[in-house]
Formats: sequence, structure tokens, C-alpha cells
Amino acid sequence: MRTLNLGILAHVDAGKTSLTERLLFDAGIIDKLGSVDTGNTQTDTLELERQRGITIRAAVVSFAIGDTTVNLIDTPGHPDFIAEVDRVLGWLDAAVVVVSAVEGVQAQTRVLVRALRRLGIPFVFFVNKVDRLGAGYPEVLEALAAQLTVRPIAMSSVIDAGSKLARVEALATGEEPLFSALCEALGENDEALLDDYVLAPERLTAERLGCCLADQVARGLVHPVFAGAAMTGAGVPALTSAIATLLPARRPDPDGPIAGKIFKIERGWGGEKLSYLYLTSGTVRLRQYLDLPRGEERATAIQLFEAGRSHGAESFRAGQIARVSGLAGARIGDAVGGDPASVGRAHFAPPTLETRVLARRPSDEAALWLALNRMAEQDPLINLRRNEQADEVFVSLYGEVQKEVIQSTLLTDFGLEAGFEESTIILVERLVGTGDGLQILFKEPNPFLATVGLRVEPRPPGSGNSFALEVEVGQMPIAFYRSVEESVFETLKQGIFGWQVIDCHVAMTAARYSSPASTAADFRQLTPWVLATALSAAQTVMCEPIDRFHLEAPVESLSNVLTLLAKSAATTTASVIVDGVARLEGTMASQMVQNVQQQLPRLTSGAGTMETGFDHYATMAGPPRVRRRSWPDPFNPVEYLLRLQSKRASY
Repeated sequence: MRTLNLGILAHVDAGKTSLTERLLFDAGIIDKLGSVDTGNTQTDTLELERQRGITIRAAVVSFAIGDTTVNLIDTPGHPDFIAEVDRVLGWLDAAVVVVSAVEGVQAQTRVLVRALRRLGIPFVFFVNKVDRLGAGYPEVLEALAAQLTVRPIAMSSVIDAGSKLARVEALATGEEPLFSALCEALGENDEALLDDYVLAPERLTAERLGCCLADQVARGLVHPVFAGAAMTGAGVPALTSAIATLLPARRPDPDGPIAGKIFKIERGWGGEKLSYLYLTSGTVRLRQYLDLPRGEERATAIQLFEAGRSHGAESFRAGQIARVSGLAGARIGDAVGGDPASVGRAHFAPPTLETRVLARRPSDEAALWLALNRMAEQDPLINLRRNEQADEVFVSLYGEVQKEVIQSTLLTDFGLEAGFEESTIILVERLVGTGDGLQILFKEPNPFLATVGLRVEPRPPGSGNSFALEVEVGQMPIAFYRSVEESVFETLKQGIFGWQVIDCHVAMTAARYSSPASTAADFRQLTPWVLATALSAAQTVMCEPIDRFHLEAPVESLSNVLTLLAKSAATTTASVIVDGVARLEGTMASQMVQNVQQQLPRLTSGAGTMETGFDHYATMAGPPRVRRRSWPDPFNPVEYLLRLQSKRASY
């Protein structure tokens, strides 16, 4: 049986959860449609999701369309929860991007389409809410082509759009107007088809066009657009048929070696860890040991997602998703079996805001730290930082809505009341040059039974941090090299000024140990000191996050808007005036975004809108902004060694 991992993606309020409900209803999985407004949908199970009417956590449901098993993922639409979307992109076969026929292309739509195209994930569009006042199907089709650099093909026609009488008709492949539209679009990438369209159109059967369309959809060359209304079901059958026939599915091998990926982690009622595992190959059985990056773990219980429900099972096979208990050491993104190097990197920008979390009751501070660790375990892109000396706890965020979610979760799941300080921008450090550090075994002032030599050098912007060995691996036990590598990445989280160092390559240039006295702890504790020496020699500069913006405002308010942008040190890269509306694109420092968004309604009589998103990091002018450290400072060797000695003495 074929398997299709399908993501439902959209800007918030475009109607993707309603579309999920309709697909499940039409497939016979549920006998009553839920509603986001009444809070009884199949996939929004968190209490806060039901209260606010938004998706916060990605939800999984499985159902069949003909001979295709669809593992459907309903993802959050609000940009504050982009980390939840990030976790499922890496294993999707295809996606449906939902666009509102009223609002059209929105900020999150652009972000999601860029990510899908970058990853080579095929997708189709569903233009929802064609029965709502103000709906415009042709206008949305134009916006898709103009704003998303895709090749849309209208697969539906809409009659009386924008009214309750709106009707949606699926266009036939072999008939006009779809026949000509398909031939022209597909012919751009198929010379034989184009020749036949011009010289022998009778050769172009519906079957041939359908096969060619499916092939070009799979290659990301064209993007069919279906229209409808998820609440009434209009237009949804055509989309359902396309999911089964146009989108590329796979035939997984249940008899092959075990390989899969953990893409989500929850906690059960008793606090046990529940790992969501998608299996690409092999079969997993109850009480079987699974190979994880941090060692083997045994599956003590299996909840299989099947036919719209989850139920206990003795095993699950390739192509299926299960919630597995017993994997205590599992983390989101872990490869199960197979090659650990296959674990993908994040597909979206990191969070750029940070806030301090405070327990309402001082006696709850320890419990707060434990609870936040549990939450960070389920959301790895939301970093957690603690300053033990000042007893301060910080979390990084994508937006202010997350504060409410964290606050609600702490209260409902852990019984803890918490408050937040005002959010601040997260800065980073970038290397200026190259630098070396070296501490030699048995040579003062090195008190550790280890030799570690490190060299740091800058990498291209956006390439991330890396580590490599330039010594013979056989010189020491593998565990010692692993300790150095782990300590390197941990130390890079707090550079010379206390901020994370980005786009840095670290090479290990010297290594030695004393058998049998040396331990992994010697290398873990020596590495930060050596790396700090290398970073100090290379020097770093402070960088701030820069957002790209897309701003629309009436022409009569353009001068006021340009003045505001100039005061905010924004750089405008493109501007156009169409039908009395000025559209501006450019970049500005992330810390200026909130001020512009607050003043824009006043300057444009409420008609101005601005969409923003992280773009890059840029060097900051002025003196560096120092951030208080969370652990002993390796850039101050005397203090660092004293702190480590006092820690060892306390054990």
C-alpha cells in the first residue's frame, strides 16, 4: 500500500484545521464535523487551542484514500509557533498550502512556500472561504504567481464567489479552459508536449496530461490550485482526488532495516516521555530495543495512529506513525536506526526574542526550572538559559503569544504561577579572524590530565557552527573526542560578550591523554578554556537580527511612512504604487519593528499593514552589549579554575 506524509500548512485563520476536519469527515473517520469556534475539532486537543481557536501543537491523524494511506499533519499557522512546523517538514512527502480567498497571500504563506521550495517538497494550493464576503478567486491566483514565484494552475472554477450561493466546479483535464492552461504550463518544461499541442493536439489525451501534471508537481515545477469552502465541503472532493493521484507517495519497506525519525515528544499523565516516531523502513515490535544517538532504548508501549484514531499495538511498520513509550533518552530530531547524520537542520530562522521567567512564589523557583526543562524538551528551538549565580531563568521566543502559552501550560500542567519581564532582542557574536588555543598535559598552568589544541575560523554567513578533527583519531578513546566536540558546541553558546557565537568552524589540532588516569571530564573541563583562548585571539563582533518587511499604505500617507522608516534606520529595497496603494519592501533592525508597527495605524488612518520576518544578522555599531553568563567564565582563567575546583571540592 502506498503511503503519503501530507502536511496542511497555512497562515493563521486561513482555515486549515477546518479543512482537516472536512477531509476526515469525507473519509469516514469522523461522523460529525468539529468547529474551531466551538473548540471541538479532532486535531486541536490542548485546552488553550480550544480556548483561542488556534493550533499550537502539530497533530497527527491517519486515514485512507483508495489504496493510499495518508498520514496527515495539521500544523500551527501562527508565526510564534513556527518551531512546531519546522519539526515536520523534514519528513513530508507533499503539502497542501491553504490560502484564504478573502485575505489572499499573507506573511506566513510566503514563509512556508519559501521553505517548501527550498526543501523540494511538492505542494498544491487550496483557496478556502470562497463563500465569504470579499472573496476573490482570480485575484488570489494572480497574487500566488506574483508574490510567491510559483506556477499556479487553476483546477477549479468559482461561480458567485463572495456569497453564500458560491459554487465550485472541478475543471475537466481534457476540456477547456483547463486543457489549454495545462498544455501551456506543462509545455514550458516538456518540449514534446508543447510540439503536440501546437501540431497535433489530438495526441494530448486526458491520461497523458494527468501523468505529465503529476510528474511536474512531484518535481515542483507547477502547483495546481483548487478552490472551495472547507466548512461546507464545496470543492473539497477535487482536492481529495488530487491528494491521491497528483501528489507523490512512497512504498516503504517493512522488511528492511529499522530507520525512522522522532519528530515530536510529549509527556503522559504520569510524566513518562512519549516519542512520536515515523518509520521509513523496517518494523518495530513491543519491547524491542531501538538504536538512538545516545544509546539503545526499549519500546515499552506502542500507540499506533491508524484510521483516524490511536490505539495500542504490538508493532508498527514502515510508513506508519506511532507514539512510543520507554525511550527515556530520546530527543526531537533523533534518528532511530539508520545514519544519525541524516537528521536535518532547522528550516526556519532561530528565535530573536528573550524574556526572563519569574515564579510568583519564591518557593516555586526550583519547580519552575524543572517544568521549563520539560517544556523545552518538547520545543527544542525555544532555548532555555539559567544564570545560577543570580538565580535567573530566561526563555527565547518567536513572539509575544508564546508567553501566554508558556504561562498557561505552567499553570495547567504543573500548577505553577509565573510572570514575564519585557522581551529583549537576542544578539549574536561573529568571528573577526582566526585564533588558536592550546593547553598541554603536565605543563603549567594546565591542571587537567589532557592536551587540547583548537583553532577557530569564520564560516560564511548562515552556514552555522562546525567541528572537525585535524589529529589522528586513534590517539585517544573516541569518548574523549566526543567530550571535546560536545563542550565546543556548548561553549559557543556564550562567546566573549556572553552571546552565542555563530558561523564558526572549530578544528581540534592537538590531543593527548594519560592512561589510565585521564577521564572524559578532563577534556570537558579543559575544552572551554582552550576555546575561549582561541576566540579571544580571533576576536568577535556583536551582530543584531535584521528583519525584512513588506509594507502597504495609502499613497496619501506615503511621506509620513517614509519619515517613520527613515527614523527607524530602515533600508527600502523596492517600492511600487498600484491603484493608490504604496507597497514597500526592505530591511530594518528587529528591535525597531515593534515601534513601527505601533505607529503605522496612526499614520495611515488604520489602513497600513506590515509583515516582517527574520532575514539576517548585521554588525552593530557602538560599544558591545555584555550579557551576564550562565556558568563559570572560561575567558577569565583564574576565576574559571577556582570555580571548577570549588565544585569538585563540594562533591
